Amino acid sequence: MLKDTFGRVHDYLRISLTDNCNLRCTYCMPEEDYEFTPVSRLMQADEIETISKIFVENGVNKIRLTGGEPLVRKDAANIIERLAKLPVKLTMTTNGTRVHDFIDLFEDCNIKSLNISLDTLDRDKFILLTRRDQYQQVKSNIDLLLDRNFHVKVNVVVMRGVNDHELIDFVAWTKNQPIHVRFIEFMPFTGNKWENDKVVPWMEMLQTISEEMPIIPLERIKHETVKKYTAEGHLGTFAVISTMSSPFCGDCNRMRLTADGKMKNCLFSGEEIDLLNPLRQGQDILPIIVRNILDKKEELGGQFSTDLVEADKIHNRSMITIGG
Repeated sequence: MLKDTFGRVHDYLRISLTDNCNLRCTYCMPEEDYEFTPVSRLMQADEIETISKIFVENGVNKIRLTGGEPLVRKDAANIIERLAKLPVKLTMTTNGTRVHDFIDLFEDCNIKSLNISLDTLDRDKFILLTRRDQYQQVKSNIDLLLDRNFHVKVNVVVMRGVNDHELIDFVAWTKNQPIHVRFIEFMPFTGNKWENDKVVPWMEMLQTISEEMPIIPLERIKHETVKKYTAEGHLGTFAVISTMSSPFCGDCNRMRLTADGKMKNCLFSGEEIDLLNPLRQGQDILPIIVRNILDKKEELGGQFSTDLVEADKIHNRSMITIGG
């Protein structure tokens, strides 16, 4: 069991397979021309499997694959097949562009739930935000997942003046579809041009939606990062990930492994510990993992509070190199 000094048990591991992506979302990837990590510095499939087994032997029961875009990695299928043999709930966060190529594999590997990143329901704005014309492919793949009875969550990073006027449209999408929309408060990362004025807080989102339709709060399950709701008479649900206005650090159970094998005990932690090179040198990496968990801060990586955010003083990677 991996427990920090605040008594939080960590049983959920998020593994980034790559910092590469076939989209160029402005809040995630700082520049269009981006230098991706060389393959030799990435965890290889057998190394990912070995590290994952160590985490599972020490209490991890859920693994989420992330990126970049995990499905652009050439050996993604091999990695998925390896991890599917472990006694864990295996899930993935993807931009949805390549789901149609992998959906049979997902079913074979008992992956029943996927998170799809989609920040707008407008094709022209999608091109503006991602710098790629892939909206229809993403939308079609979400429909495909729903048709195949997958549990689909749609992640929407809400930015004032960019897509905040689409809140109602996204909730309306849940009326006749069993889809679960998750509105994410805009968070500060290196290079993403974060400004406090761009953040649309949880309560403001809720007010906007409730002015248009009756909403019903849903019970929060332990460790969830979301505040969940359903609009009256709707088949699906919506939620808010309120990192900036109302953090949920109190019962956090998450650990992150970057594509180059660095462990982060918090999305906002300034420090990270290398697991990959010690593994390649034949060292026992469990003491390194334990030390990293014991070093975890109480809230938000110890770098800021909801009352004071100085983005230029936060030491972190860009979102794409962390893996979300």
